Amino acid sequence: MEWTVKELAERAGISGRALRYYHRIGLLQPDRVGSNGYRYYRSESVARLQHILLLRDTGMALTEIATVLDAQDTPNAEIEALQVHLRRLEADRQTLERRITAVQHTLKMRREGRAPQMDVMLQGFNDDYEAEVVERWGRDAFEASNQWWHGKSVREQQTWKADTEALLARWRELQEAGYEPDSTAAQEQATAHMNWFAQIPGTPTHSGDKEKSTAMVLGVADQYESNPDFHLTFGSEAAARFAADALRNHIRHLPEHRG
Repeated sequence: MEWTVKELAERAGISGRALRYYHRIGLLQPDRVGSNGYRYYRSESVARLQHILLLRDTGMALTEIATVLDAQDTPNAEIEALQVHLRRLEADRQTLERRITAVQHTLKMRREGRAPQMDVMLQGFNDDYEAEVVERWGRDAFEASNQWWHGKSVREQQTWKADTEALLARWRELQEAGYEPDSTAAQEQATAHMNWFAQIPGTPTHSGDKEKSTAMVLGVADQYESNPDFHLTFGSEAAARFAADALRNHIRHLPEHRG
C-alpha cells in the first residue's frame, strides 16, 4: 500500500509542507515519485516518519534526528543522542528556573516599591567602588575586574545581574523555608555563591589563592551580616545573616581548613 503526501500528512497529523520539507533536507525520502510528480510512501517510510515525529516531540533538532536514524546501529545511536539531549534540556531547565526565581524576586521588589539593589553586589567591577577594591585587593584587582565588567555587552551585563538576583533570591528562599546554615541545601547554595565569586577576575577566588580567598569570603560574610545595604539586597536581614553563616560554615569545611 502507498500513500500520497496528502494522505500521509493527514494520517500523521502534520502538514504536507512538512513532508515536502523533510524530503528536501533528506530526512524522509519518498519511495517513488510518479510521472505526475506526486510523491508516494510505503510502510517502511511511514515507520520512519513515526520515528521522526517521536524524536521531534522531544525537541531534538532535525539534523540530529537524521544522524540517529541513518546510523548503522540506530538503537544505540538513539540512546546516546537522547542522553545528550536530556542533559541539554536539564541545563535549559536550570537556566529557566534561575530566570523564574529572578523574575519573582524582582517582581516582589517592584510590588514593595523598591528597585532591585544590584550595585552593592557588584563590588570589584563597578567604577563606584574603585577606592574600596584598590584598598582591599590592590590596583591590579580593580583593573582586571573593571575591564571584565565593562567589556561585557549590555545584554551580558543584564544576564549577569539576572543570575545574581536569582542567587540572592535563593538564599532568602532557603532561609524562609527553615533550612539551617549547615544543611545540604544551604551548603550547595554556598558552593554556587563561591562559584559566583570565582567568575570575577581580580578576586582571590578567581586566581585560586586559597588563603586570600578565605579572608575575602569571611570579610564579605561579615559585610552581609552587618551592612544594612546587604540586608536590603538579600531581601531581609535574616536572609543576609543566613547566607553569611552558611558561607562561614562552607569555609570551615573546606579540606585545607579541616583538622
